[in-house]
Order: sequence, then C-alpha cells, then structure tokens
Amino acid sequence: MTSTLRNTLLTALLALSFGFLGAAIWSYSGLADNRTRAYLLDNPSILEDLFEALQAEQARERLADVGAQVYAPFPGAVMGNPEGSRVLVEFTDYNCSYCEASLPDVTRLIAEDPELKVVLRELPQFDGSEAAARMALAAAMQGKYAEFHDAMFRIGPANAETAEQVAQQIGLDLERAREDAASEAVTMEIARNFSLSQSLGFNGTPGWVAGDTLVNGYVGYDRMKETLEEAGPPVGS
Repeated sequence: MTSTLRNTLLTALLALSFGFLGAAIWSYSGLADNRTRAYLLDNPSILEDLFEALQAEQARERLADVGAQVYAPFPGAVMGNPEGSRVLVEFTDYNCSYCEASLPDVTRLIAEDPELKVVLRELPQFDGSEAAARMALAAAMQGKYAEFHDAMFRIGPANAETAEQVAQQIGLDLERAREDAASEAVTMEIARNFSLSQSLGFNGTPGWVAGDTLVNGYVGYDRMKETLEEAGPPVGS
C-alpha cells in the first residue's frame, strides 16, 4: 500500500467514523499524536482491519434498514432447498458475465449443502436483460425458475427472443408466461429489487447477501463458501 493510499484510507476512515470535520481536525490541527499517526501509517494492516470492520458495520446497518424483505423471494424464484435454514441471496442479470461465471459455484454450493436456499433477485441492467428477467419470474410462477435460470445462461445473450426460446425449451405454458411476464406483480418485483440493491449499496451484479454480510461482485467458490460458513442467521429472522 502506497503512503498516499494509506493517508487517503486513514482520512476516509476518520471521516466516516467522526465526520469530515473530525478528519480535518485530525489531519491539519496537530490534535493527534504524530507518533500514533506514524505508527498507523507504518502498519497498514491495522487500517485495513479498521476499514473491513467499518464496512461490516455499515453492511449490518443497511441490512437492518431493509429488514427481512431482502431474504423473502418472489414466489418460486429460488434454487436449492426452498425451506433451507441457510440462505444466500443473489442479485443477478442474465447478460452479466460475472453472474454467469458464478453459476457453477452456486450450483456446487447447493449440491454440497441440502440446507442451502438461494434466493434470486432479478436485477436487469443490460440491454435485453429485462425481457429475460421478466420471463424468469414468469417461469417461477410455473415452478420452473431453476430450469429457466440455468438454460438462459447457457443459451445467451439474453433478449426477448432467446427468453421465449428458453421458455419453450423448458416447457412453460407460453401464453400464460407472456401474460405473467407483463404483469404488475413482476413489474413490482423488479422495481423492488432495484430499490433493495440501491439501499444495500450494490453497484452492479452479482451482489450477495449471507447473514449480515454483503459481498459485491464475482468472488469465486471459496469466498462464497467461507462467507456462508461465517454467516449468522438472516438479519431480522
């Protein structure tokens, strides 16, 4: 870590912890002991630990603000054990390459843990993704979400045409699926997911929630497994 980055991190931590006025006082008034400051700058792991602790605390606060609704799936939009005691939430987009890369990891976690319930929250951000997200939720209403989810990533790229192709492939009642995809319930679910994502501070997909932990982006199987093992029960449960 460069000295510039260390200084930036230290100031940011102070600003977040005590407000920007406190950080300014620390940085410029001489109120802080220079030896303490030097020690912190020479031992960046302390700053990194503080930063991680601060992030964890902010995650808990964000999750407390949104409550249990982030863990409550759209009916049928789950993978794994629908009644599982361990819950992983994923915000996903069918045109997100990192979401696609995460699918084998999620599949492996489900295979290894019969108590794992994966709640999928459709967050269509790329061109063509909304049509696929809507059809995925329509598939959930027919009890075929997991089938659609897997097949949509295999076929790709996601758009209205490929979404209908997948719907036919997995045997959906296509007329009903089209109506459900355009329904107010599906529109409200997608809007809810965008609101939740913003409240939780996610800046893209995939975004993960496990217990009181928030994780941004593609992290791979090992990190996902570790996060699940360390996670407590869902906030508000």
